[in-house]
Amino acid sequence: MLAELAGVGVATVDRVLNDRGGVSPATTRKVLQAAREAGLKRLLPEEYRQPWQIEVFLSGNPSFFFDTLASDFSTVASQLGYQRLTLHRTYIAESQPERLAQRMMDACENRDGLIVFGHDYPAIHDALACCRAKGVPVITLATDIPQAQRLCHVGIDQYQAGRTAGLLMSKSLHDAGEVIMLSGRIDYRAHRQRIEGFRQAMAQRAPQIQLKEVLSGHDRREVIRVLFEQALRKTQNVVGIYNTGVGNSEIKALLQRHNLRSTVITHELYSVTRQMLQADMVSYTLDQNAPAHARLALDLLLRHLEVGYQPDLYQDGNVAFKIITAENMGTFSAM
Repeated sequence: MLAELAGVGVATVDRVLNDRGGVSPATTRKVLQAAREAGLKRLLPEEYRQPWQIEVFLSGNPSFFFDTLASDFSTVASQLGYQRLTLHRTYIAESQPERLAQRMMDACENRDGLIVFGHDYPAIHDALACCRAKGVPVITLATDIPQAQRLCHVGIDQYQAGRTAGLLMSKSLHDAGEVIMLSGRIDYRAHRQRIEGFRQAMAQRAPQIQLKEVLSGHDRREVIRVLFEQALRKTQNVVGIYNTGVGNSEIKALLQRHNLRSTVITHELYSVTRQMLQADMVSYTLDQNAPAHARLALDLLLRHLEVGYQPDLYQDGNVAFKIITAENMGTFSAM
């Protein structure tokens, strides 16, 4: 009877009702609709649905954080299952915002949702507006793009991370001296927020400490090495070093060359910072917690797609960063 109502064969009805797969979405809908109209007294399977197509855009620049994040997204997607989502990953250099914007707009044609790491450029704002107009939700990741049309932001509070670094530095320094600040990209919002938070906390809590001008290496290790070495030669009494981004290997090498001991605070727990923590060359590392970014971003996007959940712009996507020392780093998995 059901086969006749649905206009399909008996074997097809059997496959649909017993959730055996191998039947097209359109045919599945016809069979289930016929079963409902016939008042079939049994629990019907959920209507077949193609997995959500989600694309994650990450930085193509060499970075421990983004290498880890890419792996974490794959892990979380595998745990959720191929029937629920298909994950696509695209890497674009941070120096190419126009290319990122174009790829985002292209993705709107065949993706259900996007998760994007990008910076505050007009082209990215335009791409986000295009996605919104086409009904494709976008979550920004790690560094926010204020006033842009995104579903929400997932990441740590970068300003708070900087203030926390400043608090830790102020409590570690007891005598007057100078602190050198390094930033991979001072033109990027996340790094500016870290530096701003660090400055303000130090000004409030350690006014006896002189903060040197920020050294911006534009994510180029050789430039960072040269700038840091020049600063060491010009500075009489270096008591602290704060690094917001790449360059920890260069800091390590130059501290050893100059036989310098000072309080060093940096970001992300990976092989180099582990070595520096173990050797007492780094006092604190503030880790962004990449796995939490991946889990939270996918969870919020799927909840929005599946049940229409509207997350708070910042609160729902807030990730707690970790403060790591030589004493507690053993509790975190080796990287």
